[in-house]
Amino acid sequence: MAPLLHQAYRAACVSDITVLVEGETGTGKQVLARAIHSLDAKRCPFAFVTVHCSTVAESLAESELFGHQRGAFSGAVAERAGLFTAANRGTLFLDDVNDLPPALQPKLLDVLQRRTLRAVGSDREAATDVRVIAAANRTLAPLVKAGSFRSDLYHRLNVIRLTVPPLRERPEDLAALVLEFAHRHADLYGWIEGLNEDLLLHLRSLPFEGNIRELENAVQRMLFAKRDGSVLTCADWFAQDGRDSDSGSGNDPVREAGNMLWEVLARDRVSFSALMRRVESNVLQHALQTERGTRRQLARLLQTSERTLYHKLRAHGLTEDGG
Repeated sequence: MAPLLHQAYRAACVSDITVLVEGETGTGKQVLARAIHSLDAKRCPFAFVTVHCSTVAESLAESELFGHQRGAFSGAVAERAGLFTAANRGTLFLDDVNDLPPALQPKLLDVLQRRTLRAVGSDREAATDVRVIAAANRTLAPLVKAGSFRSDLYHRLNVIRLTVPPLRERPEDLAALVLEFAHRHADLYGWIEGLNEDLLLHLRSLPFEGNIRELENAVQRMLFAKRDGSVLTCADWFAQDGRDSDSGSGNDPVREAGNMLWEVLARDRVSFSALMRRVESNVLQHALQTERGTRRQLARLLQTSERTLYHKLRAHGLTEDGG
C-alpha cells in the first residue's frame, strides 16, 4: 500500500488533476478519494460530493448532475442546481463510474473538457471549477474495448490511475485493520488490546471477497459476540460467524497431511477455511482422548495458553473428556 498512498498524496498536492481509482468492491476507494480531498489544500475547505452512478436513473441523470430549469420537463416545478454546482470549488466523486449511463457519458466528457455546464432546459452555460475523482469497481480498459464505455471519456478520467489491491493481497495489513475497526467501536464494546496469532493465521486463510468492508462488518460482529477479555481470538471469530465447527475422526501422519487435505479440497470442493476448522477440531479431540492430564498440561503440549485452549474447545463444542 505504501507506493499507492505516496502516489495518492502526490495527486492531492496537484488539486486540478483528475484521478481514477480502480479496485474491487469494498477495497476502500471512497476512503482514498476522501483522503485526497482532505489533503488538497485548495479544495478541502469546500464540499466533497458523491454521485452513485449505479443508482442514478438514466432519465434523471443529466438533471442530477447538471441541474434543470423550472418547466424543463414534467415534474420540474422549480429550478434546481445539480451536483456539479454543489461541488463547485470542491471535489465531485463519481462512484462506480463504470455504471454511468451511456447517454450521459458524452455530456460528462464535454463538461470535463470545457469546464462549463448547461442545466437541462437552459440556454446559458456556466463555468464550473470542480475536481473530479472517479472510482470503478471493474477495470475500465476492457469495458472500453467491449464498447460499453467511451474511450475518450476513459482517457479524460485516466490522468492519474490508482489501483487499490484487494484485501487478500494485503495479509500484512490484517492485524492493523482489525484493531483499527475494533478501536472505532471501543465506546460500545470496550477496549481491545490485540488479537492472537491463531486468529491472524485464520484471517489470512480467508478470501474476503467483500474486502475491507466485509472485514469491518465481521469485526463488529466479533465485538458484539465477545463475552469477556480484551484480546480477539478464533473463538470470537467462530462465535460471530454463526457456524458450527465440523468434527470428524482420524489422525493423518504429518508427512501425508498436506497431500491428503488437498485431495479432500479437490474432491469435495469444500472451502479451505472450513477444512481447517475440521482439522483443528480433529486435533483437539484426539488430544483430549489421548492426553489425560490437566488443561494446563494440554495447553503446554499444544504450545498455547490455557485460556486460548479453553476458547478453542468451547468454539468446537468439545469437552475435556473428549466429547
